[in-house]
Amino acid sequence: MARYVFITGGVVSSLGKGLASAALGALLQARGYSVRLRKLDPYLNVDPGTMSPFEHGEVFVTDDGAETDLDLGHYERFTGVSARKTDSVSSGRIYSTVLEKERRGDYLGKTIQVIPHVTNEIKDFIGIGDDEVDFMLCEIGGTVGDIEGLPFFEAIRQFAQEKARGQCIFMHLTLLPWIAASGELKTKPTQHSVKELRSIGIAPDVLVCRSDKPIPEKEREKIALFCNVRKEDVIAAPDLRSIYEAPLAYHREGLDQAVLDAFSISPAPKPNLDRWEDVADRIFNAEGEVRVAIVGKYTQLEDAYKSIAEALTHGGMANRVKVRSEWIEAEIFEREDPAPYLEGFHAILVPGGFGERGTEGKIKAAEFARTRNIPYLGICLGMQMAVIEAARNLAGMKTAGSEEFDHEAGKKRFEPVVYHLKEWVQGNHKVARKVEDDKGGTMRLGAYTAHLSPGSKVAEVYGDTVIEERHRHRYEVDIKYRDKLEEQGMCFSGMSPDGRLPEIVEVKDHPWFIGVQFHPELKSKPFAPHPLFSDFIRAAKEVERLV
Repeated sequence: MARYVFITGGVVSSLGKGLASAALGALLQARGYSVRLRKLDPYLNVDPGTMSPFEHGEVFVTDDGAETDLDLGHYERFTGVSARKTDSVSSGRIYSTVLEKERRGDYLGKTIQVIPHVTNEIKDFIGIGDDEVDFMLCEIGGTVGDIEGLPFFEAIRQFAQEKARGQCIFMHLTLLPWIAASGELKTKPTQHSVKELRSIGIAPDVLVCRSDKPIPEKEREKIALFCNVRKEDVIAAPDLRSIYEAPLAYHREGLDQAVLDAFSISPAPKPNLDRWEDVADRIFNAEGEVRVAIVGKYTQLEDAYKSIAEALTHGGMANRVKVRSEWIEAEIFEREDPAPYLEGFHAILVPGGFGERGTEGKIKAAEFARTRNIPYLGICLGMQMAVIEAARNLAGMKTAGSEEFDHEAGKKRFEPVVYHLKEWVQGNHKVARKVEDDKGGTMRLGAYTAHLSPGSKVAEVYGDTVIEERHRHRYEVDIKYRDKLEEQGMCFSGMSPDGRLPEIVEVKDHPWFIGVQFHPELKSKPFAPHPLFSDFIRAAKEVERLV
């Protein structure tokens, strides 16, 4: 039977609930406990799959094909526990499920209401896998007081009430703003946030207070008094040099001990923090620096490529170098020569994306990397653009392009080297899709197996010839162009098990040029960097030594 920690936030959004949840999970693991983390999001979208990256940041994909909030990426990176469909839910999905049941007659003609029908559905979701782990950490998106979050707050209140005493606790994250004019940290916003939480029947057991200044003892005592918690349960959350310092920082502040005390677990197992001390050492004691250009189309919001940015950091840790990632808008190269922008970088990465905007710039970035012998990693659309570049400039197919762009324009302009995937094999059954299908959840999603060519660069990088990676795309490189491209030096070194879908391409006689249809960044962790990113940064490091 799992113990539950419900993590809520107040005052303002973006305080770091996801990071605090992930760090707590890592600390509980360090004490020998098993954990699972969940995210409950109040927005009405069924999932973030159709939301703009500018609106919501990246979409994190699980092995079983769920499109989820980017916080699940934090959970995986800090705990190593692979997220599942049952670890992420939104108001939209909850309401959809309730309405589907109502239409089927499951409620036997009753009037459908938020309480009890919506809250019961939320509670059923929270309780999935109750007997699988020691601790279940559930983060509630948004801030207390948001009208759309009320069903979730009511559901967790009911859930805790229905469980045995001491099986559920509440951790609340707030802000302590610094007022420069008076030279004070102000506790009033935290007091009001806790008052709001208590007004809906939830009393926090642990307070995590975000501040860019240390919390003086006087203010800590004041918070404890007015918010009805022990002084030891007021945890400071200062700004950090790196997010991977969070487990050590929260441990120093006593977060894990406060949580265990709230559950009356005594004596608590001592933590083994060797993993996180090694991670901190690799970050803060780097022995060099490499510059990586990320040529993308959502570069105005770094969270749109959150997992890529973190995976590059992990690759740097594996090589004991600092990775300085610089974001370049792909559309610039559609107007200007890429050389002045890309010269001086030790490697180039072109990430995924949807739609035609910026793709010609990505093609020019791939050409620059190929012709200048600069390490190149193309991910999803970045692989497709590398193939189109090779088709145009090596195989002489001047009109090579993607069916995606013709579909967007409403007319045929390109020879489709990349086409809309209409069917594929998933597990033991065939999946069929049409161009006009709904956008949400209709892509090739989740983990798929790929077979690598023995002796290829990627087989050397992975140290294996059979891999499994996560996908999120609708379009594929057409296998019928394989022979023509391989004659020009582009090797199709990774294929689906049935040999129909290209998974990886690489360029022969190039120091490091690899394109992958999947998203390797989703499986990278600070204590287990993804092999592609580790070797990509190794290759960049070699360039740095030559410069």
